[in-house]
Amino acid sequence: MLLPARHGYQRVPALASWLRAGAAPSIQLIPTVAFRRTTRAPYSAAPENHFDTFKLNQKLQDRGFSPEQSEAVMGCLQDVIKDSILNFKKEMVTKSDQEKNVYMYKVDFAQLKSEIQMLEKNDYTMMKSDITKLVAEVEKLKQKLKEEITRSQAGVRLDMNLEKGRIRDESGTQMLRVKEANTKIEGEIANLRTQMETIKFQILQYMIGTITGTGALILAYMRMFR
Repeated sequence: MLLPARHGYQRVPALASWLRAGAAPSIQLIPTVAFRRTTRAPYSAAPENHFDTFKLNQKLQDRGFSPEQSEAVMGCLQDVIKDSILNFKKEMVTKSDQEKNVYMYKVDFAQLKSEIQMLEKNDYTMMKSDITKLVAEVEKLKQKLKEEITRSQAGVRLDMNLEKGRIRDESGTQMLRVKEANTKIEGEIANLRTQMETIKFQILQYMIGTITGTGALILAYMRMFR
């Protein structure tokens, strides 16, 4: 019979192999078996057997074991099996313990679910608050940008109005200069006309004087030759 190594019974597989081989164990095994038997509890009169002890005892004696040796081996096997079953039972849980563990797991899962939902709710609230703050900041930036654009447009309009005023002033100055030039030109033209009229009058006087003198000379000459 093979048992886990963690139970500390390493000689049972070797014993089973000897039994299958049909050979008797060496004399060195007997003290060890006897020692392990003495360290266990006394063999009870009516132990709980998990296998056919009589059949095993007969097989051991058929393989060359003495009655004492076969009884010692059988006792060791019983102790090993009993300890293995006890350890296996210790590792198992009862139905009530299992139901209790399932209930505790359900409670833990419910608590975990509640905590996750609470965290999700808190995260959603924080996210909503952050989004609200972000929207408010965006609105502030939009308002600030709008004010900057309005201020820039007002500055541009002011500069354009100032430039228009300067151009208008320069145009007025140029118009005044043109008017002054026109006035001067008209004055010069009037002076030239006056001078031309004076010259014409002087020429007319000169021509009249000349014609009169010439006529007088002609008359005088005609009188002389009469």
